[in-house]
Amino acid sequence: MTIDRRGLMGLAGAAALSLGLAGGAAAQEVTLRLHHFLPAQSAVPSQILDVWADRVEAESDGRIEVQRFPAMQLGGTPPELIDQAIDGIADVVWTVVGYTPGRFPSTEVFELPFFVEDARAASYAFWKLHEERMAESEFADVEILGTWVHGPGMFHTDTPVRAPSDLDGMKIRGGSRLVNELLTRVGAEPVGMPVPAVPEALSKGVIDGTTIPWEVTSSLRIPELVEHHTEFEGPGLYTLTFVLAMNKARYESLPEDLKAVVDANSRLDFSVFAGGTQAAADAPAREMAVEAGNEIVTLSAEETQVWIDRAQPVYDSWIAGMEEDGKDGQALIDAARALMEEYHDSYDGAY
Repeated sequence: MTIDRRGLMGLAGAAALSLGLAGGAAAQEVTLRLHHFLPAQSAVPSQILDVWADRVEAESDGRIEVQRFPAMQLGGTPPELIDQAIDGIADVVWTVVGYTPGRFPSTEVFELPFFVEDARAASYAFWKLHEERMAESEFADVEILGTWVHGPGMFHTDTPVRAPSDLDGMKIRGGSRLVNELLTRVGAEPVGMPVPAVPEALSKGVIDGTTIPWEVTSSLRIPELVEHHTEFEGPGLYTLTFVLAMNKARYESLPEDLKAVVDANSRLDFSVFAGGTQAAADAPAREMAVEAGNEIVTLSAEETQVWIDRAQPVYDSWIAGMEEDGKDGQALIDAARALMEEYHDSYDGAY
């Protein structure tokens, strides 16, 4: 049975005007339900979401409790998470923006193939662009608390992949709509599915490989299911965009001091922390594949350039599609690149 605890949990305080004291409401208790799709022990929940939740609880002196519901324990499917936040089914959700393709098109600038090299810089740029161009438009129905990307996406396959032609005829789980377009252009068959479905699809031969970053391979046991991994020098094959999103009415209902606690632990610095932390989790996961004796192919800059050239039509079609929607895709690309440079030149924040 689901108990709705999104309302205020308690209210204590009294006016003491007869004593000449200014009085008011105090000790207001708030319970927030945080929902996401990964197992609790995975890197993002344990190293990012729990850090956020623990800090919010501590800095509110216990007046905010964040209940954590991993692995879709509140019901639904991963693509429904953003609507669960909008509709108030959950108070806070962490989700992949690309699970609802087409709804938040500006975020796709960070999902273009071979666009992102540094997850921290891209997460910084994502937050800045969210504030400037998305908060009052594409994300107007929800309160965004954090925006970030993961470390470089790459191939994990049952046969080696070095050149685009090696993917011809292979069924590959694509990490994003734009990666799926690239896969199609090189002769592969893209297969869409949320990350938790990948292990079963690999074990049953439904797919021949997947695109995910190193970080998530350990919790999904990918090194046990495939023997070949292909990574790239320079920009990664792709990144996905993530948001930590809160129901807007729930956020607005918070007392001002508790809203300040949430704000202080969210937004720009949290976004950079989240992207950097997720990318840092790549190294130990990669080591597991090494220990398993799997083949890891690291394509040189020259070899990677062949892939980048093959990806150019994806940029062209994305810009054209954005123009049809009344958005300037090239301007978004230019702004994102400038903000990633700005991060390297001037950002000195910390979480």
